[in-house]
Amino acid sequence: MARLCLCINYAARLRNLNRKKEPDPVAVAVAAELAGIEGIVVQLREDRADVSDRDLMVLKEVVKTHLNLAIPLQEEMVKRAIQVLPDMVTLLPSTEATEGDETSLDVEANMDYVEEVAAALRANNVVVCALVPPDPQQIRAAARAGVDYVQLNTMPLAAVEDLGTMTEQVERIRAVAAAAHKLGIGVSAGRGLHYQNVRDIAAIPMIEEINIGRAILSRSVLMGVERAIAVMKTQLEHK
Repeated sequence: MARLCLCINYAARLRNLNRKKEPDPVAVAVAAELAGIEGIVVQLREDRADVSDRDLMVLKEVVKTHLNLAIPLQEEMVKRAIQVLPDMVTLLPSTEATEGDETSLDVEANMDYVEEVAAALRANNVVVCALVPPDPQQIRAAARAGVDYVQLNTMPLAAVEDLGTMTEQVERIRAVAAAAHKLGIGVSAGRGLHYQNVRDIAAIPMIEEINIGRAILSRSVLMGVERAIAVMKTQLEHK
């Protein structure tokens, strides 16, 4: 069964709407680990609009499972990642170039820089991942750049309403995951996944990790973090 990791940025956004009081994203991360989550994902923005540097440093100290820091592909953010030394860094497209969960990193267009960043991170014993679309060309580029993992951007699934299109999207993701696996690259998936569409993605054997934030944190408002995580983990079980 794929590992389930929680992205806590939405907890930070809610805190900031509440005049930076509650909920504390660090407390959410601790509660999630106690509930059985297998990794914490945190995206650090240049403007620090949700997660702060203080949050990141405390998370580095308290997370006991696996800390995945997602950053835009920019020099200052890479330097920050090397200062923090999380377990994994996921490279995102530059915020100067684009915005939105649907956008992935064009590894091929940024080959030289991705290769340089990957080498610097790996030299500091940080696992390197890149958020990419389910595109074989990007997978091959990621392999040449020396990344350890790719996170397949599953945001297009969020807009799918008919079964036929869903099947096509899932099979495309399955084929690309298989291609990455053959090249020796680990595979995770995330963006736009929720309780209704995650099962088909989790059933793809090459996908080792599922990253979800909004869906779990939204459900936790109704049933608490522990129960929300437990229900999501049942969706990841292969039956």
